[in-house]
Amino acid sequence: MRQPDDIFSQMLPFWEHLTPQEQMALREASVPSTLPKGTITHRADQDCKGILLLLSGQLRAFLLSEEGREVTLYRVREGETCVLSSSCLMDAIVFDVLIEAIEETQVITLPVTALSPLAQQRPEIELFLYKTASERFSDIMWTMQQILFMGMDRRAAIFLWDESAQKGPVLRITHDEMARYIGSAREVVTKVLKYFAQEGIVALRRGTITILDQEKLRRLTGMASVEERTPRP
Repeated sequence: MRQPDDIFSQMLPFWEHLTPQEQMALREASVPSTLPKGTITHRADQDCKGILLLLSGQLRAFLLSEEGREVTLYRVREGETCVLSSSCLMDAIVFDVLIEAIEETQVITLPVTALSPLAQQRPEIELFLYKTASERFSDIMWTMQQILFMGMDRRAAIFLWDESAQKGPVLRITHDEMARYIGSAREVVTKVLKYFAQEGIVALRRGTITILDQEKLRRLTGMASVEERTPRP
């Protein structure tokens, strides 16, 4: 099992700039925890927690409309950090999102109470927060581009392609979960997946989507193949 200092030095670029006393303060304040699937770890009406370091599992940041519709903005995976849960440390960021564990997730929380005094003295911490937040906003813009300008079949294909790249061809996911992740209705997702199944792209079982034809799926995403991307001599 990795030691806390190894985790901090790998996941926090500013760690090496801290004094031994500052490192000790963060180390003692850090809180390891396991979030069961479905846990909402951050919401607009709660105090911001701090930076979340993902040791395993996955989180998603999403918006929830008054009608109950969810739009997933981005996901945070193992080895990444979630900083919007510490948005109170960033004066220029006013962005209320919900953050949910979409599978059992192990995290280390660096609480705001420990980070705030350090951030006032260490510009490296503030730079890290804003840089990471800006990268997430890039993900959010990509999500908005898909919702606004792409057809449902292409959005579904991109989602399945990305998921299979991470988890392999057998995806244990329900139509309802997929709809929440791509910001659509379950009925629409079911219709698109049935079309994919008719075309031999996927096989559908209860709670499982199996990718059968990666090439057809790739073409639906609009991405070029390796041969198409390789310039001719």
